[in-house]
Amino acid sequence: MENIVLYEKEGDIGKITLNKSEKRNAIDLDTLKEIINAFNESAENNDICIIYSANGKDFTVGADLKYGYDLLTNKNRMVEAVEFLKAFQDLTRVMISHSGIIVAGLHGWVIGGGFEQLLYCDLRIAANNTRIMLPELGVGLFFSNASTKLLPRIIGEGRAKQLMYLGSEIDAEEALKIGLVNQVCKLEGLRRILKRTANTIVQKDHLALKWAKKLINENQDASIESVLAKELRVMILTGQSDDLKRRLEKFVKDKNKRL
Repeated sequence: MENIVLYEKEGDIGKITLNKSEKRNAIDLDTLKEIINAFNESAENNDICIIYSANGKDFTVGADLKYGYDLLTNKNRMVEAVEFLKAFQDLTRVMISHSGIIVAGLHGWVIGGGFEQLLYCDLRIAANNTRIMLPELGVGLFFSNASTKLLPRIIGEGRAKQLMYLGSEIDAEEALKIGLVNQVCKLEGLRRILKRTANTIVQKDHLALKWAKKLINENQDASIESVLAKELRVMILTGQSDDLKRRLEKFVKDKNKRL
């Protein structure tokens, strides 16, 4: 039986791929567990950058509604239903704790919880056929993956309310316009651009990258004084590394050549 989630490591880059194309990468409890396991394995392998993408026509059509309906209507599966809901939140916790830079590659439909799980990714790159929709309120469900905090932080409260309240679909260009994705490309170029982006990231200083991610994520709700103190500690810490000295020496030499 083929794995529903694939993980592979290429140097400093980890690749996590949804692999249920016959079901349009619909998410059930087993799928969530496999995604969580893949991110945990990636963290243990100290991946500096993680490419999170999907095989098939769509990135994901979100929660498997047939599966979810059975969980909600079958009293004998109530424990599993609660576990399923908690697993969405556990995935966000795993992504928060991962020190690597997570780059998501979107294509086709990205619906509901399938998109909300991407909100803690550091970068989101969308193929031009991407369609995003948050239909939860229309069917009486609610949002997951800290999206009621993260989505307003990314695109602003007004736009977040519009997407959540109305449940309308938006295309890749609109997602780019409002800051929901960082880049749009042709579908056939998505994997190449994801790889190029990951290669660019892993060439940066690895210690500084980890601290940059940690402080950017932590400092949004911190006071200016707290942020200044944290940045000073990290500047001192990274300033003591041999890698910094090597990079600075190279930078100065290259700059002098250009001048």
